[in-house]
Amino acid sequence: MKLPNLFLLAGATALLIATVCTVTTVAQAPQAPADEATATPPPQARPNRAPTNLQVLPKDTTGQQLREIMAQWNAALGVQCNTCHTEDAKNLGPNGKPRLLCADDTKPEKTTARTMYKLIGNINQCVGKIGSTGTQVSCGTCHRGHLTPEAFVAPPTANQRPTQAAPQPQS
Repeated sequence: MKLPNLFLLAGATALLIATVCTVTTVAQAPQAPADEATATPPPQARPNRAPTNLQVLPKDTTGQQLREIMAQWNAALGVQCNTCHTEDAKNLGPNGKPRLLCADDTKPEKTTARTMYKLIGNINQCVGKIGSTGTQVSCGTCHRGHLTPEAFVAPPTANQRPTQAAPQPQS
């Protein structure tokens, strides 16, 4: 596989992961410590409900696991949950903001996230780790906290001469 193709593949993978990360973060809520598990949660806290409509994540993924995955994706892409999840304007949360329809698949960003998640899995399975570091490819590998990864411009190689600027007219 040529190096530029690998960069394109890594970029597409990062975009997928970022989208999935955004989706997961929306569904994620902090878990109470074990001694507080029997206490009544505050009214604004949402329980870790079992996820629905999982298409690329394992079907046995718990609500807590899904929230953790989404938080990672949100951070890697610098996005919020509503980047991938549709807002329900008729159902407002305690903060006055619309709740999200997490199982809804109408936003194209959610489809992109799923595709990118699969791509990252394929890269990590087929190509392996990044160099000798043992680190696998993730959304953050390319996105680095931005929804759209910065375009890569390869420096000139040893056998290429840098382009010279056109001569400026004398005044």
